[in-house]
Amino acid sequence: MAKAKIKIAYVCSDCGADFTKWQGQCSECKAWNTITEFREAAVSSTSRSLNAAISRTKNTSYTGINSQGVQRMDSVKIEQAARVSTGLSELDRVLGGGITLGSVVLISGDPGSGKTTLLTKVAQIMSQTMVTLYVTAEESLSQWAKRATERLKLNFNELNFLLSDTDCIEDIVNQCLDNNVRFLIADSIQAFESNSVDGTAGGITQVKTCAKILNRLCKQHGITLILVGQVNKNSQMAGPQTLKHIIDTAIHIEVNDASVRILRADKNRFGDTEQVGIFQMTEFGMHSVDNPSRLFLSGSEEHFEGSAIAVIKDGSRNLLIEIQALATDVEGEKSIRNCIGVSYSRLSLITAVLKKHGGISTYYDINISLVGGLKMADSETSTDMAVTAALLSSINSKPLPEDAVFIGELALTGELRQIPQIVPRVREALSHGIKHIFIPAVAYHKSMQQYVKAGQSIHPLKDIKALIEALN
Repeated sequence: MAKAKIKIAYVCSDCGADFTKWQGQCSECKAWNTITEFREAAVSSTSRSLNAAISRTKNTSYTGINSQGVQRMDSVKIEQAARVSTGLSELDRVLGGGITLGSVVLISGDPGSGKTTLLTKVAQIMSQTMVTLYVTAEESLSQWAKRATERLKLNFNELNFLLSDTDCIEDIVNQCLDNNVRFLIADSIQAFESNSVDGTAGGITQVKTCAKILNRLCKQHGITLILVGQVNKNSQMAGPQTLKHIIDTAIHIEVNDASVRILRADKNRFGDTEQVGIFQMTEFGMHSVDNPSRLFLSGSEEHFEGSAIAVIKDGSRNLLIEIQALATDVEGEKSIRNCIGVSYSRLSLITAVLKKHGGISTYYDINISLVGGLKMADSETSTDMAVTAALLSSINSKPLPEDAVFIGELALTGELRQIPQIVPRVREALSHGIKHIFIPAVAYHKSMQQYVKAGQSIHPLKDIKALIEALN
């Protein structure tokens, strides 16, 4: 057999840009020392698996089927992608209303974030209606089965569910074809190797080749695939970023505290990327949270000072969160500012405005924290009023009005400014039975009153002085 030709390129592991020779800095994303050698060998497709998965001629499309050539727009047949529910409402939300049959989904996350736990549950649900194969290349079949049956206590359809521990991509292709698999979970892409190219598992060459083979297999045979991806020390997807160009949907699992998991999609060909899914990790697996606001509120029946509630927008969802503040006398040479989940720069702005325009001394050791482990971006301004209210409550040793929510931005002039999409936030707060909603006067509109029920009220405030007066 003739020796296979090897194509050598240089690929940036951050952005996936290709170069003909090595260079220190990627000219596309400007990252340094990210360009590595990539070798891709073209092998003879003699086996059935390679014929089915990677063989391609000039007359085929990207899915490996016969290309229809150049067509006019009005002659293109538009097909609606079929979706099925994964059985997990929060995952369905992030996917855009369920998983699209025949699509390729990549799920990544830090070690211990619950990728395998989540997908084990998905495999159990999907095995009830279609032949499902779970390939676990990172642990033994015994370990996987023990967790699924003893800890998670899941019951699989024995006729439809298959389990494999191979790390050879060609074996996976053959297993899928031999057993007419319709739903495939591959855990993880960095653990697989292909006989068609050189390199070790996890390398750029292997990851890219294995992903291409699985993608072609699934597109040709209508198999729905979920790939598991590992992350690097910066919680970014490990391996070549060109992997994200191959798949249809990319989802990342964020860990906010010991139990809360947040799913976000940064690519979705079959839906938007504004949706977020919230799960809670328990000893029996990950469970969808129907009312996520309860996770970010303390839930205490006692009313404490230094506690205020805000409404933030995370993706397309409005969440009620609790902000806690503690102001104590300065014990050292200078005051201390400690922020957990809240931007330090926003706290500095708030204390400066309180002193300048509110006449309130802020010479205290101040600690600010969000309940539930959420983290606000530095650009998040919708929590300014709530942070101010919680801080005033702690300084004055006086609890805030019961069932009160604060929504608005604090300007350097002392004015209260409106924030984007404030009406949906007000509606969300009212739907939770909140009695008092404090918002900037410039954001108030009489249309908000249609959502107000008996015992509820909206309080428009002009500036920081009005807020201080309303809380006294």
